Amino acid sequence: MVNVNAHSLTQFIRTRATDLGFCAVGIAPAERLEPEGIRLREWLNRGHQADMQWMAVTAEKRGDVTQVLAGARSVVSLATNYYTPGEHATDPSTGKISRYAWGDDYHLVIPQRLEALVGGLRELDPGIEAKVYIDTGPVMDKAWAVRAGIGWLGKHTNVITREFGSWVFLGEVILNAELEYDLPVEDRCGTCSACIDACPTDAIVAPYVLDASRCISYLTIEHRGPIPEKLAPAFDRWVFGCDICQDVCPWNRFEKPTAEPAFAAREANRIPGLAALASLSAEEFAERFRRSPVKRAKREGLARNARAALGSPDALS
Repeated sequence: MVNVNAHSLTQFIRTRATDLGFCAVGIAPAERLEPEGIRLREWLNRGHQADMQWMAVTAEKRGDVTQVLAGARSVVSLATNYYTPGEHATDPSTGKISRYAWGDDYHLVIPQRLEALVGGLRELDPGIEAKVYIDTGPVMDKAWAVRAGIGWLGKHTNVITREFGSWVFLGEVILNAELEYDLPVEDRCGTCSACIDACPTDAIVAPYVLDASRCISYLTIEHRGPIPEKLAPAFDRWVFGCDICQDVCPWNRFEKPTAEPAFAAREANRIPGLAALASLSAEEFAERFRRSPVKRAKREGLARNARAALGSPDALS
């Protein structure tokens, strides 16, 4: 049973979150996500999840956090700025890795902060029950960030903040405590279609709708088969992820360099040689990408991506 009042808990969360290095915090009541859940099911029914079938398996939970934590009353959404200055090389012998993966894996950094926040809450009130997530469980991170007023959902389907653009990682703390709640912010995309127009594979099939099967990020990270031959010419040397829709977003002119040293760019990740990536041994891959998000693609996937960028037909379908 929670014994500390909502105002005190809320003030503690906001202060502690800032101290832990989060750049924004928002709080929403733990209500069923509708119409977001309806839109998710429609998206799944269209097959836009590609091979990510686990999303359909957990769809019901994603729309209702009380199925994740019984007695959930509030969802605390927290954002972490990861923007690291720097540019991709124009040398055709080099590949491109998404900016979020230039440094250490955020899964090794942010969960510790979320747990520290929960630990502080439990010291304040032992009756606190909580679960934390950062895109690793059946929770709709973006939907909760929008509900909690962190930002709005951009037409490219990333959450955009006024202060940091879309260069943010999102995490949640689900609590059994009632708190003081924030309001959603206005969608400020307006008539802009820069992200839709710039996507080289036409993966943004409508405003706010992404077809993963055409998305360079999905195809270079999650996809386990060959790269579709009809899409490969548009990849422009991306071998892990893609930032095009974020790079062209007008709101990202407000980017601010992250204060987190772990996200600083490793030069080998910012400007990777394609030939070296294509021929990495398992041992070399494990060593080079230790603590890196790039491990998500696995050695075989990264080598395939590099070969595709080099024009090798064995990487294509």
